[in-house]
Amino acid sequence: MALTADVKEELTKIEVGKTTVRAAELATILRFSGGLHLIGGRIAVESELDTPELARRVRKDLAELYGVRSDVSVTSASGLRRTSQYLVRVLEGGETLARQTGLLDARRRPIRGLPNRLTTGTREELAAVWRGAFLAHGSLTDPGRSAALEVTCPGNEAAMALVGAAGRIGISAKAREVRGVHRVVIRDGEAISAMLVAMGASETVSNWEELRQRREVRANANRLVNFDDANLRRSAQAAVAACARVERALEILGPEVPQHLSYAGELRLAHREASLDELGHYADPPMTKDAVAGRIRRLLAMADKRAADLGIPGTEASLPADLDEV
Repeated sequence: MALTADVKEELTKIEVGKTTVRAAELATILRFSGGLHLIGGRIAVESELDTPELARRVRKDLAELYGVRSDVSVTSASGLRRTSQYLVRVLEGGETLARQTGLLDARRRPIRGLPNRLTTGTREELAAVWRGAFLAHGSLTDPGRSAALEVTCPGNEAAMALVGAAGRIGISAKAREVRGVHRVVIRDGEAISAMLVAMGASETVSNWEELRQRREVRANANRLVNFDDANLRRSAQAAVAACARVERALEILGPEVPQHLSYAGELRLAHREASLDELGHYADPPMTKDAVAGRIRRLLAMADKRAADLGIPGTEASLPADLDEV
């Protein structure tokens, strides 16, 4: 939650100059954080927000952009509610505000998604739509396997409108529904960074990228260590298996083993942890690793053929029972 709070704190401090951009952000916040209610026969616009700073920003925009007075009340944290909530309400002129912000259509019906003028606006307005949605109901998780920038939406239509707005900015986002809750999610690390930059969280994105790169370096290092461990384990198992089979082969063939094959087998047993290339260097005269491998292979094949003729266990019978296949 710390990253989410950092992003929202930075976004709340952004000073927006253009009226249309401010209006796009405000309309999206109102759509994603609240709704329309009938109070005493009049339409009221309500917005439930996470922080007092965001509540002040919304009230300031309401006053400066639409000239309406708003009230704010605080619901303290208790039970399942971890943090206090700030309810901004506009009662006087609520219906007019709802029309102006696009929350009501021309027939006084609540819209189901987002006003069309918002999702087809300029790049700045589209970024403001995402900024407003994130401020209202967004979250950012730590970089890693489950990294995500996510916005909880009031319905499927709003989710699809937000996906479309991201697409017009050039960022891929997906809508999904889990247990009746509609969300828009961005999971790709580069796309998350791009959206944070577009929304205006340039300071937070630097910290997020640094954390992301650190995690990737650590993950790569762990993968390399595990890879090396696996290679060492396989090499050790192969050496144990080879030595066990060579010992059995020399036992089966006894004095009939050809001298050059016997020499290769004894070389293997004398240097149990050496690679084939190293065995070739230990030989006198030196041999290539292919020559060493070939002689050991012929030694084992000869011993297995003799064991089959005699009806006795071959070289593989001597492998330890707990040895993985190599």
